[in-house]
Amino acid sequence: MTTLSRHTVVDRLPVSRLESAGGALARYGLVVVIAWIGALKFTEYEANGIAPLVSESPFMSWAYDIFSVTTFSALLGVLELTAALLIAVKPWWPKLSIIGSVIAVGLFVATLSFLVTTPGVFEASAGGFPVLSSTGQFLVKDVALLGISVWTLADAIRSSRP
Repeated sequence: MTTLSRHTVVDRLPVSRLESAGGALARYGLVVVIAWIGALKFTEYEANGIAPLVSESPFMSWAYDIFSVTTFSALLGVLELTAALLIAVKPWWPKLSIIGSVIAVGLFVATLSFLVTTPGVFEASAGGFPVLSSTGQFLVKDVALLGISVWTLADAIRSSRP
């Protein structure tokens, strides 16, 4: 393919359709991720999986003084499922979707805080920073999910304006 024909192919790409498809994939992909993870919060496996992260956090460890590990996890699951539902309803109720996106932003900011509060995020056997342990790898994906949540927030705000 010559340079001229490559530019012609790129110039013919339906950018507005790509943006629409990308926006829908970002929004409803986020809904699936948050809902799936939220539903898992009702299992003992997931409740015990997040316990070390929560208990080491100076911002969240107080929750275990009030709630059991499984109760806190279930409450978090309700919050996550609520956020997913509210993000999903943007085509019909964009103002409600704003609330869901704000919740999602808060959730991902909270989980990203675990990167600095949880011991063992960096793999000591590989020299530590910047090599992520499996826990660090689990957490770092939330950078992208935070970005998508901010985008869904902006998109819902834009849609709610006259």
